[in-house]
This record gives sequence, C-alpha cells and structure tokens, in this order.
Amino acid sequence: EFILLYLIITILSSAVKQLLFFISHKLEFLYQTWYNHSLKGALLMFANYHTHTFRCHHALGEDREYVEHAIAHGMKELGFSDHCPWIFDNGYVSAIRMTPDEVEGYFRSLTDLKKEYASDIKIYIGFESEYIPELIEKQDRFLADYPLDYMIMGQHFNDVETCGVYMGVPTADESILVKYVDRIIEGMESGRYLYLAHPDLLCFLGSDEVYNREYTRLCKYMKSKAILLEINLLGLRDGRHYPCDKFFSIAQKVGNKVIIGCDAHFPQALSDEGPMEKCRNFAEHYGLELIDRLDISRQ
Repeated sequence: EFILLYLIITILSSAVKQLLFFISHKLEFLYQTWYNHSLKGALLMFANYHTHTFRCHHALGEDREYVEHAIAHGMKELGFSDHCPWIFDNGYVSAIRMTPDEVEGYFRSLTDLKKEYASDIKIYIGFESEYIPELIEKQDRFLADYPLDYMIMGQHFNDVETCGVYMGVPTADESILVKYVDRIIEGMESGRYLYLAHPDLLCFLGSDEVYNREYTRLCKYMKSKAILLEINLLGLRDGRHYPCDKFFSIAQKVGNKVIIGCDAHFPQALSDEGPMEKCRNFAEHYGLELIDRLDISRQ
C-alpha cells in the first residue's frame, strides 16, 4: 500500500509540475503580447525570415515558442530557416546544422504549427544554406519531396565544411575574400536564395583597397539583381563584427536595399524590441531603404 501511495503521489506531483509549467508559459506569452501591443503599439518588424531551431545544435527552445514570441511582438509572417543539412560523402556529421535524419521532424512540426496558428501568423518553412557547388546536387535530390518555401544564403564556408575555413574568423588573405564574393554571386545566379544573410560575415583585415573593391563588387551585383542585404540582429545585439559600418558604408554608396533578420537562436529574440529598434536605426543612419516583408509565394 505504501509503494502504491508513493507512486500515486509521484505521478500527481509530476502532473502538477507540468501543469504549472504550462500555465506559467502561457501567462508569460499573454503578458508579452499585451505589453507589446498595449504599451508600445509600434510594430518594429512585420516579418522575420531568419529563424533557427534546436536542431542546429546551437539554438534553444521549442518550435512553438518561436511562433508564440513572434505573435507576441505582432509579427504577421515568420519564416523558419534553420541551417540546412548537407549530404557529406564521408559520412561526416556536422555539429552546427541539422542532420538529414532531423529534416522530416522539422517539416512535420512546422507544418502542424502552420495550421494551428493560421489565423494568427503566416509561417514559412525554409533553410539557411551556403552555396557549395560540389554538394548542391545531392542537397537538391534530398529536399526534392519536401514542401520547402524558400532558402536564404548564409555563406559560413566557401568550401565543404570538413576542409573549409569558417568565414567569421578574421583574415587578411585576399584570396579568401575574393572567393567569398565569387561564391555568393555564383550562388545567387542559381536563383536558389531569397536574400543574403549577414553579408559582411567575412571579417577581412587586409588592405582597404581590396576590401572596398571586393565588397563594392558584391554590393553592385546584389543591387543589379534586386537582392536584399541583411542587417543581422544577432550580430548587432551581441556586439559581433557584423553588421559592419565599413561594409554598410559601401552599401550606402551603391544604394542597396536591406532587410532585418533576427537570426533567432532562442525564442525571445523574436519579441525583444530593443535590438529590433537598433537595427532600424542602423538602416536609417546609412540611409538604406528597409524592406519589411517579402513575397515568398514567388519562390
């Protein structure tokens, strides 16, 4: 009898804890929604198309939490664009992107949320991906049967991850910068990508002449194709080397259009309005036309 009583108490205790957690989560969501709508009123971001999930192994939170924080801010469109898996020839498993085995769950979860929250927000399912020519064909075949809405380019590597150098590492090597710009242009020519995430990810410390030449080449190409450059909220919030004043001074001269990308790696990034306002101020400072939403139906 004692064991039975103990089990009953344990089960009830666990149920109560889960109920309290659920209530606490809902109250936080309702409060954030009320606070943003009633007290602030101003909608700083109509949409965000740069959102990650726990599947990339360096983001936190459940898919539903991202959706609810976006709604709390008042967003009308939310695009998930987690780091796209590659099919590596040698069986390598990346620690910074979802694995091919996780893709099915990614689409299933987001498709369910898309239906559940249809009256509150428009949800799109996408990926953030590099352009790595030798792996593209396998990636296309793998994703062919999934209802993919869009992709954005985030050129973290110029080459296959197993032998490539991360573009966020400072470098004075001119050849790396030239290849970075070449890869982006080649990738954009394929028509695969909606816009360019953190375009100034490559932190080039070489000569100003090379910096200005190559990044002007990139900005001019992007303008000629009407492709947006991203002002990366994550980088601005965390004080990273991007978004970079030097780069966006070039974008200002060229006349590029921009979009804010939260690059959300935790749900609160979609409802924290301080960094959003900083991004808008950043665009205003450089006189850059800020685009609030994209027509993904064309993709």
